[in-house]
Amino acid sequence: MAAATAAALTGASSAAARDVAGFDVALQAAFDGAETPALGGMVVGPDGAIWTGAKGVRQVGGAAVTADDLWHLGSNTKAMTAALYGRLVDKGQASWSATLGEALPDLPMDAVWKDVTLARVMAHRAGLSDATALGQAWLMTARADPAALPEQRRALATTMLASPPAGTPGAFAYANSNYILIGAIIERITGASWEDAMRTELFEPLGINTGGFGAPDGHQPWGHVGGQAIDPSGPVTDNPAALGPAGTVHMSLQDYGRFLRVFLNDGAGWLTPETLAVLMQPVGESQPPYAGGWIVPPGQPWAQGACLTHDGSNTLWYASTWVAPAIGKAFVAVSNDAQRGRSACQALIPGLIPAI
Repeated sequence: MAAATAAALTGASSAAARDVAGFDVALQAAFDGAETPALGGMVVGPDGAIWTGAKGVRQVGGAAVTADDLWHLGSNTKAMTAALYGRLVDKGQASWSATLGEALPDLPMDAVWKDVTLARVMAHRAGLSDATALGQAWLMTARADPAALPEQRRALATTMLASPPAGTPGAFAYANSNYILIGAIIERITGASWEDAMRTELFEPLGINTGGFGAPDGHQPWGHVGGQAIDPSGPVTDNPAALGPAGTVHMSLQDYGRFLRVFLNDGAGWLTPETLAVLMQPVGESQPPYAGGWIVPPGQPWAQGACLTHDGSNTLWYASTWVAPAIGKAFVAVSNDAQRGRSACQALIPGLIPAI
């Protein structure tokens, strides 16, 4: 090996070591300043995760977490559901210009809904409200519903669309109902459950081996409420499964990085650049700028342009993600306690950014 080449490799190795050390320091600082049982973090590049780390315990009084553990992503699932629909567009099975009347032609709906585009649904601007179909009565009975999940989602869609909009069409109003509705449309297109479509069209082609739904089970972190660990085998460890397209995915940090790299690589061969552009383009004029499962804040100096960001929680876990396509980096923070981990997650990412 030439001396110059050896020196260059040594320099690159030293730079990588400094980067990792900076990420580790940021993780420790964010963890030390919180009371969360565990905190995990990741930095993603165009080829996937370039650093992962975790501090704390899987459950209070339990074993230590590892960087390979599984984490519940909550509403960060929404970007996956939107991307899954985009995958169907690229395969010629769906359309970006589709309306609710076209996507669900056999579903009874108030006339106002028929011309609402799916883009407005994904951007939380359709006028849907969770109070219409996802109220307390549904939350108390949904877990015991014996119907198959596609049947449950179709029933929810019917309830959502049977009456005129509860909200103001065009105005932003965040609601899980929007993504349950997109999930029901995906199920109608594919003839499979949203879960099976996720496995076939997203997990498998992206090499995601740890993706699943609901609270991770086995020797994995447990979600916490008020400092108490919640056994994943219990009856209330996640939202009802029918809410899946809006927020029930779990996976390892490394596998989540495989999804995020799609947004750093013009679709990474899994989506076309044209579809990726649609998923990243906010709909409507009012704030916040929301696209396909992402808030898109403009003009972030550290990111050299617009970013994608979203937080997710099922009240037991917390996840925060920032994606900066212009610099080819994404940043993730996760915790197994939504209440105590939120501030830690939101402190970790600003600590990771300077280390790149």
